[in-house]
Amino acid sequence: MFQYEKKLQFPVNIKNPNPAYAKIIISQYGGPDGELAASLRYLSQRFTMPRGDLIGLLTDVGVEELGHLEMIGAIVYQLTKNLSQEQIKKQGFDAYFVDHTTGVYPSSAAGVPFTAAYLQSKGDVLTDLHEDMAAEQKARTTYDNILRLVDDPDVREPIKFLREREIVHYQRFGEALRIATDNMNEKNFYAFNPSFDKCSAAKKQMGC
Repeated sequence: MFQYEKKLQFPVNIKNPNPAYAKIIISQYGGPDGELAASLRYLSQRFTMPRGDLIGLLTDVGVEELGHLEMIGAIVYQLTKNLSQEQIKKQGFDAYFVDHTTGVYPSSAAGVPFTAAYLQSKGDVLTDLHEDMAAEQKARTTYDNILRLVDDPDVREPIKFLREREIVHYQRFGEALRIATDNMNEKNFYAFNPSFDKCSAAKKQMGC
């Protein structure tokens, strides 16, 4: 059960429409390292996490990523609001406009529609947490690239906020990986996963 607070996690108030910016920022809505993929990744992985604190972390971050998705959607919407035909043509927004008008559609900056192939849920705690740490760094890099291309401070400030949250999430997943690894080492889980042991108790006594 989730509770929805009807405000953005960070305010988005863009005064100057710019569809050229929207074309690149949309990648963090439905691109390979975007917020939609992040949310689905974490909210799917949480079911097979072996510890309550790890389940809680993935749930918290997964829900926060939905809030970030909402922010990116608001940015794209405001950047494309009330565009003239001249702006649409001049700033290269015509191909997107033909398919979606100014609707916010999950795709990458290259125009590739969102696919679940962008995310992984492996069911192994170490594998999934390494996946999550890498995902946060890839998202951070994408935000870095956006900031290299965007000059408008109304756009840059929420993007900078989102970039900072990727760093925080990376750190939290790193802490989770340490907790998981320490817990598994106590049971020698990583070197020998007991769930795959086919030996019966009698065979173990005979050196199975």
